[in-house]
Amino acid sequence: MAQATAAASAQRAADDREKVTAARDQLASAIVDASRDGMRQIDIVRVTGYTRERVRQILRAHGITPD
Repeated sequence: MAQATAAASAQRAADDREKVTAARDQLASAIVDASRDGMRQIDIVRVTGYTRERVRQILRAHGITPD
C-alpha cells in the first residue's frame, strides 16, 4: 500500500513539473511577444514579477537585445 502511494505521489510530482515547465515556456513566449509589440522591459518586469535581469535573459535567448 505504501509503495503504491509513493509511486502515485512521484507520478503527480513529475506531472506537476511538466506543467510548470509548460507554463514557464508560455510566459517566456508572451514576454517575447510583448517586447516585439513595443512593451518596455520595465513594464514586462512589473507585469510578470520577474527581475529585469531574468526578462533580459529570456529576450536575449530569443534574439532580442536589451533596451
